[in-house]
Amino acid sequence: MMTDPIADMLTRIRNAVRVERRFVDIPASRVKRGVADVLKREGFIWDWKDVEAEPTGLLRIELKYGPNGERVIQTIKRVSKPGRRRYSGSRELKPVLGGLGIRIISTSRGVISDREARRDNVGGEVLAEVA
Repeated sequence: MMTDPIADMLTRIRNAVRVERRFVDIPASRVKRGVADVLKREGFIWDWKDVEAEPTGLLRIELKYGPNGERVIQTIKRVSKPGRRRYSGSRELKPVLGGLGIRIISTSRGVISDREARRDNVGGEVLAEVA
């Protein structure tokens, strides 16, 4: 049993970007789909899709690179951990790297970016930070 599936997802993405893979496969869940959707909306990945696999489904994420092979995702790290949850209100969410990065927030309205959280005036658990 895995204690932190979101950290596992972020580590798989980090490792795949480091070795410049086109795709990365991750065991699927609703929250992971939400994280992948935020990464797509904010332009950090090309796309994601569900891939049929036995016992659970897989999430295939198509990673994004620049025209000369530069990495779009420079850093991706877990903020809220199972041992120490981090919550933030909409007013406390400051831009990451002057607006070049994002925080991924789990709210009552689903998984959204910090920009969307500030716009909609909602707070929640800060899952990850991407730059």
